Amino acid sequence: MGSLVSRKKGSASPSSKPQDDQGGNSDISGKGGANSEGAAKPLPPPDVGKPIEVKVCKASDMQDGEMREVDIGGGKALLIKEDGEFSALGHKCTHYGAPLVKGVLCNGRVRCPWHGACFNSKTGDIEDFPGLDSLPKFEVTVENDNVVVKTNKKVLEKPKRMKEMSCHSPDNDTVYLIVGGGGAAITCAETLRQEGFKGKVVMATKEPHLPYDRPKLSKALDSTGEALALRDKNFFSVYDIEVLTEKEATSVDCPSKVVTFADGQTIAYDKLLIATGGKPRPCTSPGSDLENVCLLRSPADGNYIAQQGKGKNVVIVGTSFIGMEVAAYFAGKASSVSVVGVSSTPFGRVLGEQVGSMLRKMHEEKGVKFYMNNGVVEFKGENGKLKEVVLQSGETLPADLCIVGIGVTPNTEFLSDSGIEMTRGALDVDKTMQTSQDHVFAAGDIAHFPLPMADGEKVSIGHWQLAKAHGRCAALNMLGQGVEFNSVPFFWTMQYGKSLRYAGYGAGFEDVVIEGSLDDMQFVAYYVKGDDVLAVASMNRDPVVAQAAEIMHSGRTLSRADAEAGSDSWKSQL
Repeated sequence: MGSLVSRKKGSASPSSKPQDDQGGNSDISGKGGANSEGAAKPLPPPDVGKPIEVKVCKASDMQDGEMREVDIGGGKALLIKEDGEFSALGHKCTHYGAPLVKGVLCNGRVRCPWHGACFNSKTGDIEDFPGLDSLPKFEVTVENDNVVVKTNKKVLEKPKRMKEMSCHSPDNDTVYLIVGGGGAAITCAETLRQEGFKGKVVMATKEPHLPYDRPKLSKALDSTGEALALRDKNFFSVYDIEVLTEKEATSVDCPSKVVTFADGQTIAYDKLLIATGGKPRPCTSPGSDLENVCLLRSPADGNYIAQQGKGKNVVIVGTSFIGMEVAAYFAGKASSVSVVGVSSTPFGRVLGEQVGSMLRKMHEEKGVKFYMNNGVVEFKGENGKLKEVVLQSGETLPADLCIVGIGVTPNTEFLSDSGIEMTRGALDVDKTMQTSQDHVFAAGDIAHFPLPMADGEKVSIGHWQLAKAHGRCAALNMLGQGVEFNSVPFFWTMQYGKSLRYAGYGAGFEDVVIEGSLDDMQFVAYYVKGDDVLAVASMNRDPVVAQAAEIMHSGRTLSRADAEAGSDSWKSQL
Protein backbone atom coordinates (compact mmCIF):
# COMPACT_ATOMS: atom_id res chain seq x y z
CA MET A 1 0.00 0.00 0.00
CA GLY A 2 2.98 2.29 0.33
CA SER A 3 3.24 4.82 3.11
CA LEU A 4 0.46 4.72 5.67
CA VAL A 5 0.50 8.46 6.32
CA SER A 6 1.08 10.96 3.55
CA ARG A 7 1.06 14.75 3.71
CA LYS A 8 -0.22 17.05 1.00
CA LYS A 9 2.33 19.32 -0.60
CA GLY A 10 2.63 22.57 1.26
CA SER A 11 0.65 21.36 4.25
CA ALA A 12 1.76 22.07 7.77
CA SER A 13 3.62 19.52 9.84
CA PRO A 14 1.41 16.98 11.61
CA SER A 15 -0.15 18.47 14.72
CA SER A 16 -0.92 15.20 16.47
CA LYS A 17 1.20 14.44 19.50
CA PRO A 18 4.11 12.03 19.02
CA GLN A 19 3.33 8.53 20.15
CA ASP A 20 5.84 8.54 22.99
CA ASP A 21 3.47 11.07 24.60
CA GLN A 22 0.51 8.76 24.04
CA GLY A 23 1.81 5.45 25.25
CA GLY A 24 2.46 4.15 21.74
CA ASN A 25 5.35 4.08 19.30
CA SER A 26 7.29 7.08 18.05
CA ASP A 27 6.13 6.44 14.47
CA ILE A 28 3.18 4.81 12.78
CA SER A 29 4.93 1.60 11.81
CA GLY A 30 3.25 -0.38 14.57
CA LYS A 31 6.40 -2.34 15.46
CA GLY A 32 6.88 -1.28 19.05
CA GLY A 33 5.41 -4.25 20.90
CA ALA A 34 5.86 -7.15 18.47
CA ASN A 35 8.50 -9.56 17.31
CA SER A 36 8.84 -10.81 13.74
CA GLU A 37 6.00 -13.29 14.22
CA GLY A 38 3.51 -10.62 15.30
CA ALA A 39 3.32 -11.97 18.84
CA ALA A 40 3.88 -10.06 22.05
CA LYS A 41 7.46 -9.66 23.20
CA PRO A 42 8.53 -12.65 25.31
CA LEU A 43 8.21 -12.04 29.02
CA PRO A 44 9.92 -13.87 31.88
CA PRO A 45 7.92 -16.77 33.34
CA PRO A 46 5.28 -15.37 35.68
CA ASP A 47 5.55 -15.82 39.42
CA VAL A 48 2.33 -17.74 40.00
CA GLY A 49 2.68 -17.79 43.75
CA LYS A 50 1.56 -20.45 46.16
CA PRO A 51 -0.73 -23.16 44.73
CA ILE A 52 -4.23 -23.32 46.19
CA GLU A 53 -6.49 -26.38 46.26
CA VAL A 54 -9.78 -26.22 48.17
CA LYS A 55 -12.77 -28.53 48.56
CA VAL A 56 -15.67 -26.10 48.24
CA CYS A 57 -18.82 -28.26 48.37
CA LYS A 58 -20.42 -31.61 47.57
CA ALA A 59 -21.30 -32.05 43.91
CA SER A 60 -24.62 -33.60 44.87
CA ASP A 61 -25.53 -30.50 46.91
CA MET A 62 -25.66 -28.21 43.87
CA GLN A 63 -28.60 -28.07 41.50
CA ASP A 64 -28.14 -27.78 37.76
CA GLY A 65 -28.28 -24.11 36.78
CA GLU A 66 -27.08 -22.97 40.23
CA MET A 67 -24.35 -20.45 41.05
CA ARG A 68 -22.54 -20.14 44.37
CA GLU A 69 -19.90 -17.80 45.71
CA VAL A 70 -17.29 -20.00 47.42
CA ASP A 71 -14.20 -19.28 49.52
CA ILE A 72 -10.88 -20.43 48.10
CA GLY A 73 -7.65 -19.74 49.94
CA GLY A 74 -8.43 -16.26 51.20
CA GLY A 75 -10.30 -15.26 48.05
CA LYS A 76 -13.60 -16.08 46.38
CA ALA A 77 -14.79 -17.74 43.19
CA LEU A 78 -18.09 -18.07 41.38
CA LEU A 79 -18.90 -21.79 41.23
CA ILE A 80 -21.30 -22.77 38.44
CA LYS A 81 -23.10 -26.02 37.71
CA GLU A 82 -24.62 -26.10 34.25
CA ASP A 83 -25.61 -29.13 32.18
CA GLY A 84 -24.09 -31.32 34.87
CA GLU A 85 -20.63 -29.75 34.58
CA PHE A 86 -18.81 -27.48 37.03
CA SER A 87 -16.79 -24.36 36.31
CA ALA A 88 -15.23 -21.72 38.56
CA LEU A 89 -14.69 -18.10 37.56
CA GLY A 90 -13.92 -14.73 39.11
CA HIS A 91 -16.83 -13.71 41.33
CA LYS A 92 -17.03 -10.00 40.48
CA CYS A 93 -18.02 -8.34 37.22
CA THR A 94 -14.99 -6.80 35.53
CA HIS A 95 -16.93 -3.59 34.81
CA TYR A 96 -17.74 -2.08 38.23
CA GLY A 97 -17.34 -5.11 40.51
CA ALA A 98 -20.92 -6.34 40.89
CA PRO A 99 -21.32 -9.72 42.66
CA LEU A 100 -22.09 -12.10 39.80
CA VAL A 101 -23.73 -14.63 42.10
CA LYS A 102 -26.65 -12.18 42.18
CA GLY A 103 -26.80 -12.12 38.39
CA VAL A 104 -28.35 -14.49 35.86
CA LEU A 105 -27.09 -17.84 34.55
CA CYS A 106 -28.72 -18.71 31.25
CA ASN A 107 -27.78 -20.38 27.96
CA GLY A 108 -24.11 -20.77 28.78
CA ARG A 109 -23.42 -17.29 30.08
CA VAL A 110 -23.56 -15.22 33.24
CA ARG A 111 -25.13 -11.76 33.03
CA CYS A 112 -24.15 -9.05 35.52
CA PRO A 113 -27.09 -7.82 37.66
CA TRP A 114 -26.00 -4.18 37.55
CA HIS A 115 -25.15 -3.18 33.99
CA GLY A 116 -25.72 -6.28 31.88
CA ALA A 117 -22.19 -7.42 30.98
CA CYS A 118 -22.16 -11.10 29.95
CA PHE A 119 -19.48 -13.75 30.42
CA ASN A 120 -19.14 -17.28 29.05
CA SER A 121 -19.99 -19.60 31.92
CA LYS A 122 -17.27 -22.11 30.95
CA THR A 123 -14.36 -19.89 29.94
CA GLY A 124 -15.12 -16.55 31.63
CA ASP A 125 -14.64 -14.73 28.31
CA ILE A 126 -16.63 -11.52 28.00
CA GLU A 127 -19.43 -11.82 25.43
CA ASP A 128 -21.42 -8.63 25.94
CA PHE A 129 -20.61 -5.30 27.46
CA PRO A 130 -20.10 -2.63 29.01
CA GLY A 131 -16.97 -4.19 30.55
CA LEU A 132 -13.81 -4.87 28.55
CA ASP A 133 -12.07 -7.64 30.46
CA SER A 134 -12.89 -11.31 30.97
CA LEU A 135 -13.14 -13.23 34.22
CA PRO A 136 -10.28 -15.33 35.59
CA LYS A 137 -10.93 -19.06 35.23
CA PHE A 138 -9.98 -21.67 37.82
CA GLU A 139 -9.51 -25.41 37.44
CA VAL A 140 -12.34 -27.55 38.84
CA THR A 141 -12.34 -31.28 39.51
CA VAL A 142 -14.83 -33.60 41.19
CA GLU A 143 -13.30 -36.23 43.46
CA ASN A 144 -15.58 -38.62 45.37
CA ASP A 145 -18.45 -36.11 45.18
CA ASN A 146 -16.17 -33.33 46.43
CA VAL A 147 -15.91 -30.26 44.18
CA VAL A 148 -12.30 -29.09 44.25
CA VAL A 149 -11.15 -25.70 42.95
CA LYS A 150 -7.47 -25.32 42.08
CA THR A 151 -5.60 -22.09 41.39
CA ASN A 152 -2.68 -20.08 42.71
CA LYS A 153 -2.30 -16.95 44.77
CA LYS A 154 -1.31 -14.67 41.88
CA VAL A 155 -4.30 -15.60 39.73
CA LEU A 156 -6.64 -15.31 42.69
CA GLU A 157 -5.44 -11.78 43.40
CA LYS A 158 -6.37 -10.56 39.91
CA PRO A 159 -10.11 -9.83 39.51
CA LYS A 160 -9.82 -9.41 35.73
CA ARG A 161 -8.33 -11.34 32.84
CA MET A 162 -7.41 -9.90 29.48
CA LYS A 163 -7.92 -12.14 26.47
CA GLU A 164 -4.80 -13.15 24.59
CA MET A 165 -3.98 -10.59 21.92
CA SER A 166 -1.73 -10.53 18.89
CA CYS A 167 0.54 -7.68 17.83
CA HIS A 168 1.63 -6.20 14.52
CA SER A 169 3.79 -8.33 12.27
CA PRO A 170 6.34 -6.16 10.40
CA ASP A 171 5.67 -7.92 7.11
CA ASN A 172 1.91 -7.22 7.27
CA ASP A 173 1.06 -3.85 5.70
CA THR A 174 -2.73 -4.21 5.97
CA VAL A 175 -4.21 -1.14 7.66
CA TYR A 176 -7.43 -1.16 9.67
CA LEU A 177 -8.24 2.44 10.55
CA ILE A 178 -10.64 3.46 13.33
CA VAL A 179 -11.89 7.05 13.32
CA GLY A 180 -13.10 7.86 16.82
CA GLY A 181 -11.86 7.17 20.33
CA GLY A 182 -14.85 6.03 22.39
CA GLY A 183 -16.28 2.71 23.52
CA ALA A 184 -16.92 1.37 20.01
CA ALA A 185 -13.42 2.33 18.89
CA ILE A 186 -11.47 0.68 21.70
CA THR A 187 -13.61 -2.46 21.61
CA CYS A 188 -13.07 -2.77 17.87
CA ALA A 189 -9.31 -2.35 18.25
CA GLU A 190 -9.08 -4.91 21.05
CA THR A 191 -11.28 -7.41 19.22
CA LEU A 192 -9.09 -7.20 16.11
CA ARG A 193 -6.04 -8.11 18.18
CA GLN A 194 -7.92 -10.77 20.16
CA GLU A 195 -8.93 -12.42 16.89
CA GLY A 196 -5.33 -12.59 15.73
CA PHE A 197 -5.18 -9.66 13.30
CA LYS A 198 -1.49 -8.81 12.75
CA GLY A 199 -1.83 -5.85 10.42
CA LYS A 200 -1.69 -2.23 11.53
CA VAL A 201 -4.45 -0.96 13.83
CA VAL A 202 -4.66 2.84 13.88
CA MET A 203 -7.12 4.80 16.02
CA ALA A 204 -7.52 8.52 15.26
CA THR A 205 -9.51 10.64 17.72
CA LYS A 206 -9.97 14.39 17.89
CA GLU A 207 -9.88 14.23 21.69
CA PRO A 208 -6.63 14.80 23.61
CA HIS A 209 -7.22 11.70 25.74
CA LEU A 210 -6.89 7.98 25.33
CA PRO A 211 -10.33 6.24 25.33
CA TYR A 212 -12.10 6.82 28.65
CA ASP A 213 -15.24 5.78 30.55
CA ARG A 214 -17.61 8.40 29.14
CA PRO A 215 -20.74 7.50 31.19
CA LYS A 216 -18.93 8.65 34.32
CA LEU A 217 -18.61 12.22 33.01
CA SER A 218 -22.01 13.35 34.26
CA LYS A 219 -21.78 11.33 37.48
CA ALA A 220 -18.32 12.51 38.55
CA LEU A 221 -17.74 15.89 36.93
CA ASP A 222 -14.40 16.45 38.65
CA SER A 223 -12.77 13.31 37.19
CA THR A 224 -9.81 13.71 34.84
CA GLY A 225 -9.32 11.98 31.52
CA GLU A 226 -6.44 10.05 33.04
CA ALA A 227 -8.56 8.83 35.95
CA LEU A 228 -11.31 7.72 33.56
CA ALA A 229 -8.99 5.99 31.07
CA LEU A 230 -10.13 2.52 30.00
CA ARG A 231 -6.55 1.40 29.28
CA ASP A 232 -3.19 2.94 30.15
CA LYS A 233 -0.56 4.11 27.68
CA ASN A 234 1.47 0.94 27.97
CA PHE A 235 -1.44 -1.22 26.81
CA PHE A 236 -1.63 0.47 23.42
CA SER A 237 2.13 0.24 23.00
CA VAL A 238 2.39 -3.44 23.91
CA TYR A 239 -0.37 -4.49 21.51
CA ASP A 240 0.57 -2.13 18.68
CA ILE A 241 -2.64 -0.14 18.65
CA GLU A 242 -1.53 3.21 17.25
CA VAL A 243 -3.48 6.06 18.88
CA LEU A 244 -3.40 9.49 17.25
CA THR A 245 -4.94 12.06 19.58
CA GLU A 246 -6.13 15.54 18.57
CA LYS A 247 -6.62 14.09 15.10
CA GLU A 248 -9.91 15.22 13.55
CA ALA A 249 -11.14 13.65 10.31
CA THR A 250 -12.45 16.09 7.70
CA SER A 251 -13.35 13.79 4.81
CA VAL A 252 -13.44 10.17 3.63
CA ASP A 253 -12.76 9.18 0.02
CA CYS A 254 -14.33 5.73 -0.15
CA PRO A 255 -13.28 4.80 -3.73
CA SER A 256 -9.64 5.69 -2.94
CA LYS A 257 -9.90 4.35 0.63
CA VAL A 258 -8.30 7.44 2.16
CA VAL A 259 -9.23 9.58 5.17
CA THR A 260 -8.11 13.22 5.30
CA PHE A 261 -7.55 15.02 8.59
CA ALA A 262 -7.70 18.64 9.70
CA ASP A 263 -3.90 18.94 9.76
CA GLY A 264 -3.69 17.99 6.07
CA GLN A 265 -2.48 14.46 6.64
CA THR A 266 -4.08 11.50 4.92
CA ILE A 267 -4.24 7.86 6.00
CA ALA A 268 -4.92 5.09 3.52
CA TYR A 269 -6.87 2.11 4.82
CA ASP A 270 -7.89 -1.40 3.84
CA LYS A 271 -10.87 -1.44 6.22
CA LEU A 272 -12.37 1.54 8.05
CA LEU A 273 -14.54 1.85 11.15
CA ILE A 274 -16.24 5.21 11.73
CA ALA A 275 -17.18 5.67 15.39
CA THR A 276 -17.14 9.43 15.94
CA GLY A 277 -20.10 9.47 18.33
CA GLY A 278 -22.54 12.26 18.97
CA LYS A 279 -22.06 15.87 19.93
CA PRO A 280 -24.23 17.87 22.33
CA ARG A 281 -26.98 19.89 20.68
CA PRO A 282 -26.48 23.57 21.57
CA CYS A 283 -29.21 25.92 22.70
CA THR A 284 -29.82 28.67 20.14
CA SER A 285 -31.63 31.15 22.37
CA PRO A 286 -30.17 34.68 22.47
CA GLY A 287 -27.23 34.92 24.84
CA SER A 288 -26.23 31.28 24.47
CA ASP A 289 -22.68 32.44 23.70
CA LEU A 290 -22.27 33.98 27.16
CA GLU A 291 -19.52 32.67 29.41
CA ASN A 292 -20.75 29.81 31.64
CA VAL A 293 -23.44 28.56 29.26
CA CYS A 294 -21.91 25.11 28.90
CA LEU A 295 -22.18 21.79 27.12
CA LEU A 296 -20.83 18.58 28.65
CA ARG A 297 -18.83 16.40 26.29
CA SER A 298 -15.31 16.00 27.70
CA PRO A 299 -13.48 15.67 31.02
CA ALA A 300 -12.31 19.28 30.60
CA ASP A 301 -15.95 20.37 30.28
CA GLY A 302 -16.84 18.40 33.40
CA ASN A 303 -13.96 19.82 35.41
CA TYR A 304 -14.90 23.38 34.46
CA ILE A 305 -18.57 22.83 35.28
CA ALA A 306 -17.72 21.27 38.65
CA GLN A 307 -15.47 24.18 39.55
CA GLN A 308 -17.84 26.93 38.42
CA GLY A 309 -20.99 25.51 40.02
CA LYS A 310 -19.97 24.99 43.63
CA GLY A 311 -21.81 27.41 45.89
CA LYS A 312 -23.42 29.10 42.88
CA ASN A 313 -26.83 29.20 41.17
CA VAL A 314 -26.93 26.37 38.64
CA VAL A 315 -29.54 26.02 35.89
CA ILE A 316 -29.84 22.86 33.81
CA VAL A 317 -31.70 23.04 30.52
CA GLY A 318 -33.07 19.65 29.51
CA THR A 319 -34.20 16.58 31.43
CA SER A 320 -31.97 14.06 29.69
CA PHE A 321 -30.13 11.47 31.75
CA ILE A 322 -27.01 13.62 31.52
CA GLY A 323 -28.87 16.70 32.73
CA MET A 324 -30.49 14.92 35.64
CA GLU A 325 -27.23 13.28 36.71
CA VAL A 326 -25.62 16.73 36.71
CA ALA A 327 -28.51 17.98 38.85
CA ALA A 328 -27.88 15.15 41.31
CA TYR A 329 -24.17 16.00 41.37
CA PHE A 330 -24.83 19.64 42.30
CA ALA A 331 -27.58 19.03 44.87
CA GLY A 332 -25.95 19.97 48.16
CA LYS A 333 -22.94 21.56 46.41
CA ALA A 334 -24.58 24.50 44.61
CA SER A 335 -26.50 27.38 46.15
CA SER A 336 -29.49 26.44 44.00
CA VAL A 337 -30.24 23.88 41.28
CA SER A 338 -33.01 24.54 38.77
CA VAL A 339 -34.07 22.23 35.93
CA VAL A 340 -35.92 23.50 32.85
CA GLY A 341 -37.76 20.96 30.71
CA VAL A 342 -40.08 21.09 27.70
CA SER A 343 -42.24 18.13 28.81
CA SER A 344 -44.53 17.76 31.80
CA THR A 345 -42.37 15.11 33.49
CA PRO A 346 -38.63 14.40 33.40
CA PHE A 347 -37.85 11.16 31.55
CA GLY A 348 -41.53 10.90 30.58
CA ARG A 349 -40.85 9.94 26.96
CA VAL A 350 -38.49 7.11 27.94
CA LEU A 351 -39.68 5.97 31.37
CA GLY A 352 -43.31 7.12 31.45
CA GLU A 353 -45.15 9.58 33.66
CA GLN A 354 -45.22 7.40 36.79
CA VAL A 355 -41.52 6.60 36.94
CA GLY A 356 -40.61 10.11 35.78
CA SER A 357 -42.70 11.64 38.57
CA MET A 358 -41.03 9.39 41.13
CA LEU A 359 -37.59 10.52 39.96
CA ARG A 360 -38.69 14.15 40.02
CA LYS A 361 -39.84 13.75 43.62
CA MET A 362 -36.48 12.21 44.52
CA HIS A 363 -34.73 15.32 43.14
CA GLU A 364 -37.14 17.73 44.79
CA GLU A 365 -36.47 16.13 48.17
CA LYS A 366 -32.83 17.13 47.63
CA GLY A 367 -33.78 20.75 46.90
CA VAL A 368 -33.84 20.70 43.09
CA LYS A 369 -36.55 22.93 41.56
CA PHE A 370 -38.30 22.07 38.30
CA TYR A 371 -39.73 24.38 35.64
CA MET A 372 -41.54 22.01 33.31
CA ASN A 373 -43.56 22.64 30.13
CA ASN A 374 -41.08 25.43 29.68
CA GLY A 375 -38.09 26.62 27.71
CA VAL A 376 -35.42 29.29 27.53
CA VAL A 377 -36.27 32.61 25.88
CA GLU A 378 -32.98 34.34 26.62
CA PHE A 379 -29.73 34.11 28.55
CA LYS A 380 -28.84 37.45 30.16
CA GLY A 381 -25.42 38.45 31.38
CA GLU A 382 -23.11 41.20 32.58
CA ASN A 383 -19.69 41.83 31.08
CA GLY A 384 -20.09 38.77 28.89
CA LYS A 385 -20.85 36.41 31.78
CA LEU A 386 -24.16 34.67 32.50
CA LYS A 387 -26.36 36.14 35.23
CA GLU A 388 -29.97 35.13 34.48
CA VAL A 389 -32.04 32.69 32.44
CA VAL A 390 -35.40 33.99 31.16
CA LEU A 391 -38.07 31.32 30.64
CA GLN A 392 -41.05 31.08 28.30
CA SER A 393 -43.30 31.25 31.37
CA GLY A 394 -41.99 34.74 32.08
CA GLU A 395 -39.99 33.64 35.12
CA THR A 396 -36.38 34.70 35.48
CA LEU A 397 -33.91 32.38 37.21
CA PRO A 398 -30.66 33.59 38.79
CA ALA A 399 -27.86 31.71 37.06
CA ASP A 400 -24.11 31.72 37.51
CA LEU A 401 -23.80 28.55 35.46
CA CYS A 402 -26.06 26.83 32.93
CA ILE A 403 -25.55 23.33 31.55
CA VAL A 404 -27.44 22.57 28.35
CA GLY A 405 -28.45 18.92 27.96
CA ILE A 406 -31.05 18.79 25.20
CA GLY A 407 -29.78 15.80 23.27
CA VAL A 408 -27.04 14.98 20.79
CA THR A 409 -26.60 14.93 17.04
CA PRO A 410 -24.42 12.51 15.05
CA ASN A 411 -20.89 13.78 14.51
CA THR A 412 -20.92 13.00 10.79
CA GLU A 413 -20.77 16.31 8.90
CA PHE A 414 -17.34 15.40 7.54
CA LEU A 415 -18.95 12.51 5.64
CA SER A 416 -21.30 14.64 3.53
CA ASP A 417 -19.39 13.89 0.31
CA SER A 418 -18.41 10.31 1.18
CA GLY A 419 -21.29 8.60 -0.61
CA ILE A 420 -22.24 6.74 2.58
CA GLU A 421 -26.01 6.48 2.95
CA MET A 422 -27.41 8.23 6.03
CA THR A 423 -30.67 8.67 7.91
CA ARG A 424 -30.99 11.93 9.87
CA GLY A 425 -27.22 12.18 10.02
CA ALA A 426 -26.66 8.59 11.22
CA LEU A 427 -24.87 6.08 8.99
CA ASP A 428 -27.07 3.28 7.67
CA VAL A 429 -25.52 -0.12 8.36
CA ASP A 430 -26.58 -3.71 7.81
CA LYS A 431 -26.58 -6.59 10.31
CA THR A 432 -22.79 -6.77 10.11
CA MET A 433 -22.34 -3.03 10.83
CA GLN A 434 -21.16 -2.38 7.26
CA THR A 435 -22.26 0.85 5.59
CA SER A 436 -23.41 1.25 2.00
CA GLN A 437 -19.73 1.55 1.01
CA ASP A 438 -17.51 -1.51 0.75
CA HIS A 439 -14.91 -1.92 3.50
CA VAL A 440 -16.46 0.88 5.60
CA PHE A 441 -18.19 0.08 8.89
CA ALA A 442 -19.89 2.26 11.51
CA ALA A 443 -20.59 1.81 15.22
CA GLY A 444 -21.93 3.61 18.26
CA ASP A 445 -24.12 6.69 18.42
CA ILE A 446 -23.72 7.42 14.70
CA ALA A 447 -24.96 4.00 13.53
CA HIS A 448 -28.49 3.48 12.21
CA PHE A 449 -28.65 -0.27 12.64
CA PRO A 450 -31.16 -3.16 12.53
CA LEU A 451 -32.15 -4.18 16.08
CA PRO A 452 -33.00 -7.90 16.33
CA MET A 453 -35.44 -7.56 19.22
CA ALA A 454 -37.38 -4.95 17.19
CA ASP A 455 -37.79 -7.35 14.25
CA GLY A 456 -34.86 -5.77 12.46
CA GLU A 457 -36.23 -2.22 12.55
CA LYS A 458 -33.39 0.24 12.02
CA VAL A 459 -32.77 2.44 15.05
CA SER A 460 -30.19 4.85 16.44
CA ILE A 461 -29.51 4.37 20.16
CA GLY A 462 -26.82 6.21 22.13
CA HIS A 463 -26.00 3.62 24.79
CA TRP A 464 -22.46 2.89 25.98
CA GLN A 465 -23.10 -0.85 26.12
CA LEU A 466 -24.43 -0.91 22.57
CA ALA A 467 -21.50 1.11 21.26
CA LYS A 468 -19.10 -1.54 22.54
CA ALA A 469 -21.24 -4.35 21.14
CA HIS A 470 -21.23 -2.55 17.78
CA GLY A 471 -17.45 -2.22 17.93
CA ARG A 472 -16.96 -5.94 18.52
CA CYS A 473 -19.39 -6.92 15.76
CA ALA A 474 -17.74 -4.52 13.32
CA ALA A 475 -14.28 -5.89 14.11
CA LEU A 476 -15.37 -9.49 13.52
CA ASN A 477 -16.82 -8.52 10.16
CA MET A 478 -13.83 -6.41 9.17
CA LEU A 479 -12.08 -9.77 9.50
CA GLY A 480 -14.68 -11.41 7.26
CA GLN A 481 -16.38 -13.59 9.88
CA GLY A 482 -19.95 -12.84 8.78
CA VAL A 483 -21.31 -12.28 12.30
CA GLU A 484 -24.69 -10.58 12.69
CA PHE A 485 -25.24 -8.04 15.45
CA ASN A 486 -27.31 -9.39 18.35
CA SER A 487 -27.44 -7.51 21.63
CA VAL A 488 -30.20 -6.18 23.86
CA PRO A 489 -29.98 -2.45 24.70
CA PHE A 490 -29.11 -2.04 28.38
CA PHE A 491 -28.53 1.25 30.18
CA TRP A 492 -28.45 2.61 33.70
CA THR A 493 -28.44 5.86 35.61
CA MET A 494 -27.18 6.58 39.12
CA GLN A 495 -28.73 9.46 41.07
CA TYR A 496 -28.38 10.06 44.83
CA GLY A 497 -26.97 6.58 45.27
CA LYS A 498 -30.01 4.99 43.61
CA SER A 499 -29.55 2.99 40.41
CA LEU A 500 -32.21 2.60 37.77
CA ARG A 501 -31.61 -0.12 35.18
CA TYR A 502 -33.33 -0.54 31.82
CA ALA A 503 -33.24 -3.22 29.14
CA GLY A 504 -35.01 -3.36 25.80
CA TYR A 505 -36.29 -0.87 23.26
CA GLY A 506 -39.42 0.86 24.51
CA ALA A 507 -40.08 3.34 21.70
CA GLY A 508 -43.82 3.67 21.13
CA PHE A 509 -44.92 2.03 24.39
CA GLU A 510 -48.61 2.52 25.15
CA ASP A 511 -48.84 1.52 28.79
CA VAL A 512 -46.65 0.97 31.84
CA VAL A 513 -47.34 -1.90 34.24
CA ILE A 514 -45.81 -1.32 37.67
CA GLU A 515 -44.80 -4.17 39.96
CA GLY A 516 -43.85 -3.16 43.50
CA SER A 517 -43.80 0.31 45.05
CA LEU A 518 -42.71 3.53 43.38
CA ASP A 519 -42.97 5.35 46.71
CA ASP A 520 -40.49 2.93 48.28
CA MET A 521 -38.29 3.02 45.15
CA GLN A 522 -38.51 -0.76 44.88
CA PHE A 523 -40.26 -1.53 41.64
CA VAL A 524 -40.25 -3.08 38.19
CA ALA A 525 -41.76 -1.12 35.29
CA TYR A 526 -42.89 -2.95 32.14
CA TYR A 527 -43.27 -0.90 28.95
CA VAL A 528 -46.09 -2.48 26.97
CA LYS A 529 -47.40 -2.08 23.44
CA GLY A 530 -50.41 -4.21 22.57
CA ASP A 531 -49.71 -7.52 24.28
CA ASP A 532 -45.91 -7.26 24.12
CA VAL A 533 -43.44 -5.99 26.71
CA LEU A 534 -40.93 -3.83 24.82
CA ALA A 535 -38.66 -2.94 27.74
CA VAL A 536 -38.24 -3.41 31.48
CA ALA A 537 -36.84 -0.98 34.07
CA SER A 538 -36.27 -1.45 37.78
CA MET A 539 -34.93 0.10 40.95
CA ASN A 540 -33.75 -1.98 43.92
CA ARG A 541 -35.08 -5.17 42.32
CA ASP A 542 -31.96 -6.83 40.92
CA PRO A 543 -31.57 -9.01 38.93
CA VAL A 544 -34.99 -8.54 37.28
CA VAL A 545 -33.75 -6.36 34.41
CA ALA A 546 -30.86 -8.74 33.73
CA GLN A 547 -33.34 -11.63 33.68
CA ALA A 548 -35.60 -9.79 31.24
CA ALA A 549 -32.61 -8.96 29.04
CA GLU A 550 -31.70 -12.66 28.80
CA ILE A 551 -35.24 -13.54 27.74
CA MET A 552 -35.15 -10.80 25.09
CA HIS A 553 -31.73 -11.96 23.90
CA SER A 554 -33.07 -15.47 23.35
CA GLY A 555 -35.64 -14.06 20.92
CA ARG A 556 -38.63 -14.40 23.22
CA THR A 557 -41.00 -11.62 24.27
CA LEU A 558 -42.63 -11.12 27.65
CA SER A 559 -46.38 -10.51 27.47
CA ARG A 560 -48.69 -8.13 29.27
CA ALA A 561 -49.96 -11.14 31.21
CA ASP A 562 -46.38 -11.89 32.29
CA ALA A 563 -45.98 -8.32 33.50
CA GLU A 564 -49.24 -8.41 35.41
CA ALA A 565 -48.35 -11.76 36.98
CA GLY A 566 -45.00 -10.39 38.16
CA SER A 567 -41.35 -11.34 37.85
CA ASP A 568 -41.59 -14.32 40.20
CA SER A 569 -43.86 -15.88 37.59
CA TRP A 570 -42.11 -15.13 34.30
CA LYS A 571 -38.52 -15.71 35.40
CA SER A 572 -39.24 -19.45 35.09
CA GLN A 573 -38.93 -18.85 31.32
CA LEU A 574 -35.16 -18.53 31.72
